[in-house]
Amino acid sequence: MMFSLFIRSIKFLVGAAFTGVLLWALLWTVVGLVTSPPEKTAEEWVHETHELKEVSFASDGPFGRFDPRQIQRGFQVYKEVCSSCHSLSLVAFRDLKQLGYSDAQVKKIAKDWAAKQPVQDPKAGTWGERDNTPADHIPHVYYPGQGSPPDLSLVAKARHGGGAYIYSLLTGYEDKQPAELLKNFPGAKTPDGLFYNPYFANLNIAMPEPLKSTGQVTYLDGTVATKDQMAKDVSAFLVWTAEPTMQARHRYGVAVVLFLLFATILGFGAYRTVWAGVKH
Repeated sequence: MMFSLFIRSIKFLVGAAFTGVLLWALLWTVVGLVTSPPEKTAEEWVHETHELKEVSFASDGPFGRFDPRQIQRGFQVYKEVCSSCHSLSLVAFRDLKQLGYSDAQVKKIAKDWAAKQPVQDPKAGTWGERDNTPADHIPHVYYPGQGSPPDLSLVAKARHGGGAYIYSLLTGYEDKQPAELLKNFPGAKTPDGLFYNPYFANLNIAMPEPLKSTGQVTYLDGTVATKDQMAKDVSAFLVWTAEPTMQARHRYGVAVVLFLLFATILGFGAYRTVWAGVKH
């Protein structure tokens, strides 16, 4: 009996000592953070002074709707500027009908797409290519020895700010780093082969500035393709690729809210009717 009590006491003391050590370490960690906070990194210093640029899209808000003309222009920018480097592997060509393209137009877009679908000969075992069909997804972009650049299908959902982040990044390239940044952080100089962009996570991006000048794309609807306009349009398009069912979700949401409001009114009316003759 005494031996069992002794063992329990030892266990209690060991547990208490272990808990005490953890609490002591936690206390001094908190004290250290309060008295000597960690120094800001170059990325934190820049991002604090560079909020995402203000930009609005027709799809913003709970009642937002996609602007088909803008989304088509954005698709044109993606096709002519971005598609050589970035894939949209979650988007099928037939999905483009949601943007207002006809079946014939979608079929032609798929067939004329620069990247083709890989296909293997089942007998010879060799690989070849075939034209895309509307049922195919937009082909992967792959560079031998380098892998695939980031896929843009969900980039508007994967980045804080969504379309505003994409727009800010595309229009945020700067020729050189601010003198104040290099003064405070001498080691933050952009390495050779990279480009300074204050909206990118680590400030230095491998992608050269994709949108450079007015007229880089000739819009089919006659809109002047300024750098700012192209950035807005392709950002709106990538918002659509990330959530093409957004409009339907908004409609369902409104319908559900109206139904719940109607049901609440009916329920309250039923309550008043049932308990009308009962005195409190």
